[in-house]
Amino acid sequence: MDYYPPRDAWQAKRPDELGLAPGGAWRRDFLTDAGRYIGVADEPPGPDDVPGPVRPRGGPNGLILRGGFIAAEWGDTRRPDMTFSVAKSYLAALAGRAVARGLIRSLDDPVRDAVRDGGFDAPQNRAITWRHLLQQTSEWQGTLWGKPDSIDHNRDVGKSELGAADKGRPRPLRPPGTLWEYNDVRVNRLSLALLHVFRAPLPDVLHREVMDPIGASPDWEWQPYRNAWVVLDGRLMPSVPGGSHWGGGLWMSSRDHARFGLLVHRGGAWDGRALLPASWVAEMRRPCGLNPEYGLLWWLNTGRAQLPGAPASCYAARGAGSNVIVIDPEHDLVVVARWIDKAHVDGFVGRVVESVV
Repeated sequence: MDYYPPRDAWQAKRPDELGLAPGGAWRRDFLTDAGRYIGVADEPPGPDDVPGPVRPRGGPNGLILRGGFIAAEWGDTRRPDMTFSVAKSYLAALAGRAVARGLIRSLDDPVRDAVRDGGFDAPQNRAITWRHLLQQTSEWQGTLWGKPDSIDHNRDVGKSELGAADKGRPRPLRPPGTLWEYNDVRVNRLSLALLHVFRAPLPDVLHREVMDPIGASPDWEWQPYRNAWVVLDGRLMPSVPGGSHWGGGLWMSSRDHARFGLLVHRGGAWDGRALLPASWVAEMRRPCGLNPEYGLLWWLNTGRAQLPGAPASCYAARGAGSNVIVIDPEHDLVVVARWIDKAHVDGFVGRVVESVV
C-alpha cells in the first residue's frame, strides 16, 4: 500500500528498512563579487534590472524519499528558500489543472483562442500554442514586465546556471515550434496566459488545488515582480514568474518540494484523489522533438545525458543554485537537494541510486 504523509507528520525509516544501503554552493546573499544579483550578472545594468524581491538563502539541505518515507534528511528542510527555475515545473502542473478543468481544451490550440490580451496578436505570435510555451519552443516576441524576449536569446543553460557568453545577442526569430530556447521572458508569458484562463492568482490556485490537498505547509510564497500586476474581472492580480532570474519567484521548503515531487511520482494522485490527470503527468515526461532532454517544463534524462549516474527514466525539476527535485520511478525515489555544487549533482544522485539494495 502506498504511503502518503499526513499534514505535519512524516514518518521516517532507517535506510536499510527501505532497501537503501546506509551510507559549492552560492553566496548566501546571491551577489557576485562585483555586488550584482547573480541572476542579472550577464545582462546590461539597468535602473530596474531586479524588479522582484530577493531573500538570502539558507544552507545546503535536502531529503530522500523511498516509498514515500523519509530515508535521509539533512539541513533545515523546513525553511522556504528561493527556488529559481524549479518554479517552471509547478507552472506545468498548473497547466495540467487547467486542462483537467477544461480551461485549456488542447495543448495544440493557439493560445490566442483563450487569451485575448493582445500578447498573441502579432504575426510572430499568432500561431503559438500551449505546447510551444510549455516546451520552450514558442519564439514569442515582445516585452513583458520590462524585459524583452531578446534578453534571453542564445541562452545556453548547459554552459552555466543562468547564462552564456552569447546570451542577449540579437538573432533572427524563427516560426513557433522550430527552435528550442530556454527563455524566462517566454515562461513568464505562459504564466500570464495561465492567469488569464484561471481568472485567479496562480499562487491561490496552486494552494487550493495542489499544495493544500497534499498537506504542504502554509509557509511557501510565490513572489511577483513589483510591476507584474494586471486587472482581471475588476480585480488587481499578480502575475508570478517562472523563476527567480530577476528576483521573486517560488519560495518553498525542501519538505514541501518533496511532497510535490511525490505527487508527480505517483501519477498525480494523492491518497486516492486525482489532483493531476495521470495522462498529464505522462505528457510532462514526453520528450520534446527539438530537445529530447526536455518535456513540458521538466528536464528528462533521455540517453542519461542529464544524470549519467541515474536511469534514463529519471526526470527532474531543476533550478539555478542546484535546486533539484529528482524523481526515479524505477527505484521509487524522490530526491530533493538545495545549494550543493552543480558539478556534484550527478555524483550525488548516482550515489543515492547505487545505495538501492
